[in-house]
Amino acid sequence: MRGAALLGLGLALAVALSLALGARGTDLGTVLTALTDPGALADPADAVAVRDLRVPRTVIGLVVGAALGLAGVVMQGVTRNPVADPGLLGVTAGASFAVVLGIALAGETGVIGLAVWALAGALVTSLGVGALARAAGDRATPALLVVVGFAVTAGLGTLTTLVLLGDPAALDRYRFWTVGSLTGRDLDAALTLLPLALVGIVVAALLARPLDALALGDDVARGLGFRLGAVRGGSLVAIVLLSGTATALAGPLVFVGLLGAHAARAAVGGHHGLLMPVAAVAGAAFVLVADVIGRLVAPPGELEVGIVVAALGAPLLIALVRARRAVAA
Repeated sequence: MRGAALLGLGLALAVALSLALGARGTDLGTVLTALTDPGALADPADAVAVRDLRVPRTVIGLVVGAALGLAGVVMQGVTRNPVADPGLLGVTAGASFAVVLGIALAGETGVIGLAVWALAGALVTSLGVGALARAAGDRATPALLVVVGFAVTAGLGTLTTLVLLGDPAALDRYRFWTVGSLTGRDLDAALTLLPLALVGIVVAALLARPLDALALGDDVARGLGFRLGAVRGGSLVAIVLLSGTATALAGPLVFVGLLGAHAARAAVGGHHGLLMPVAAVAGAAFVLVADVIGRLVAPPGELEVGIVVAALGAPLLIALVRARRAVAA
């Protein structure tokens, strides 16, 4: 449990850094004053920076990272694929493309409306990737799922860019649908979509024991009394709700579910009852750290969190694959 405690401390540190760091540096004492008694600050701009800009961004980062970390655990468990991730298998790209279609074709701008489009896109893409993988081979192996997911992600990313390029105003306003960002949303958006994420969390929690059984094989899971169709259907619901909510808030982010799940597995082992909450903590910490890095590396501007996440996640994924090959050898 020491690993879980370290991840928890890491998350607390990430939250503190997210509230304190940016184009306008703020010490922690000023942050606390801005949160508790903003009128006492000598410079009102500090209160604006903390309360109006960084608090919503931090809350959205927490929700998005936790949702994707948990979705990654469920996806890896139900597919028995150690490199499964909502971003790698095209789920977040499908949700993002659906949102862009909702904006471009239906003129949708409301948070709930965008979330509905995101959930629909995540569902269709999840089913589509599985169907394509089965059509391409006798079995939807982990490697085949990743290859199909990469192809679908690339195709949907191109389509998303084409749709946005047709409307320069939309491209400027919704550019984070192509790269992923924690900006462009206020705290009300996160609170509005939080119930969807909570439903996904509850569904995922109910799947902890079935996924433990499924890890031992289909026959063992059946022998223990679990209905595989119900387990896989429930997993799909949890993945769609969690990934769709995260994408509706921040656009497509890859590697968060993958890295959150593996960090949690290294900390607490493979029992899903422990794995799920720790993966949520790890995913949230990863997103916040990536966002803070993005604020600091290119002043006075910043890099979108999706770019930083991809830059950090890609080498970690390569290292993970190499480590698994070394173990297999």
